[in-house]
Amino acid sequence: MDNSINESKSTLNNMPTSKTNTDFMKEALDESMLDDKLVEECGVFGVYQDGSVLDPSRLTYYGLFALQHRGQESAGIAVNNQRTILYHKEMGMVAEIFDDVVLDYLKGHSAIGHVRYSTAGDSLAENAQPLVIRYTKGHMALAHNGNLTNANFLREELEGQGHIFQTTTDSEVIAALLSRARIRYNSIEESLLDVMNVIEGAYSLLVMTPHKLIAARDALGMRPLVMGKKDGAYVFSSESCAFDSLGIEFVRDVKPGEIITVDENGMKSIVLENATEKSAMCSFEYIYFARPDSIMEGLEVYTSRYRAGQVLFQEHPVDADVVIGVPDSGLSAAHGYADASGIPIVDGFMKNRYVGRTFIQPDQSLRELGVHLKLNPIKSQVAGKRVVMIDDSIVRGTTSKKIVKLLREAGATEVHVRVSSPPVTNSCYYGIDTPERKHLIAHIHSVNEVSDLIEANSLGHISEKGLLSCMEGANCNFCTACFTGNYPTTIKDEEI
Repeated sequence: MDNSINESKSTLNNMPTSKTNTDFMKEALDESMLDDKLVEECGVFGVYQDGSVLDPSRLTYYGLFALQHRGQESAGIAVNNQRTILYHKEMGMVAEIFDDVVLDYLKGHSAIGHVRYSTAGDSLAENAQPLVIRYTKGHMALAHNGNLTNANFLREELEGQGHIFQTTTDSEVIAALLSRARIRYNSIEESLLDVMNVIEGAYSLLVMTPHKLIAARDALGMRPLVMGKKDGAYVFSSESCAFDSLGIEFVRDVKPGEIITVDENGMKSIVLENATEKSAMCSFEYIYFARPDSIMEGLEVYTSRYRAGQVLFQEHPVDADVVIGVPDSGLSAAHGYADASGIPIVDGFMKNRYVGRTFIQPDQSLRELGVHLKLNPIKSQVAGKRVVMIDDSIVRGTTSKKIVKLLREAGATEVHVRVSSPPVTNSCYYGIDTPERKHLIAHIHSVNEVSDLIEANSLGHISEKGLLSCMEGANCNFCTACFTGNYPTTIKDEEI
């Protein structure tokens, strides 16, 4: 269904331009290859209130703002006013999409929101979430974080039965299965249980119906999801950092395989029979994706990153003059390395914070300037010095080489690279945007070869054992498939 807010902007969106919004977004994604990082999948946020003065749409707006690091391609909010579901979603950042006019329109007693980076499905406006559908039982909105490993198989099966898809996302596969199951079962919870026994992979879900808000997590708990309370409202979020600034009381992590329903009768929970006791949390949540101030499964993310820096020095010491962290993801580990080594830490780079993870180059000839536009060395801090550069990961190696070159051009006499994750040798199929294995530099080259390729004086990665030691205290297990190739589920369409 459509909504008047989107219609009111149709004139602007349909103005003739030399390039479409899709063209620009595709260019931005091409340029994201310069940003040699694994990229997070999505973030979800949801609110169900009991009729107090709380404004669900605005609380969701601020929640999405806090989760913006998890996805910068599109964002959306859907609200339920008990008669219908209103929604607004567009390509772009949260602050660009929503204003007071939009939020005043989105009035209701519950809301769910989504920020997206496309890992499954193209970067198109129609793939923005939440998905809002109308089916025989009424209306439903769905927001999904993660990736299904059997989505293609399920989509083909549904299409063979006559189902027509409007998007290219695996989220719509979930919605299609759920609407079909709802015809056979008496409740949305029973329907969701049935669907969760069919879909495979990693996911956190928020489902909103005219009378309920439902949160669910896959049976292995690979994607994060937490629950909180504010006054008379229940709140769900991909990360706890969205709670802190909004005065929301953190309650607990949603359990693996758990379905939590909130309605006028309060909160109730059921758990899949095949759910694991402890989650297999994606290790990169602690390494890179999550905000450092988030607490996941009982462990503060900053603490794990700081420990990683300490372990890096224990495993790969070096005689140097200064330690610098690559903003922002390498800073926490850099402090740990500096404290463990006694080598002073300095601000080695100035980051242009107005350039996101993806940005558009005006001309092909400027492509090589991409990294320099984002990071500029502070020459006084590195000139004539032996530098230890701390980063969280090396994926293709392209950006690492350019950063090392920038430091040498700024006068660094030596550049020793230390990485707070093991070598990334395998692709992820659980909602993280990784290249095919043939494009992963650590899959085809040894550590020494990578060191030569990025032109560093030396290169050291934290070991898998060292990484896991940094995350001690978390009430979970971890998925390390991108380092080991040991996937916790069967992968049907493996990329090579």
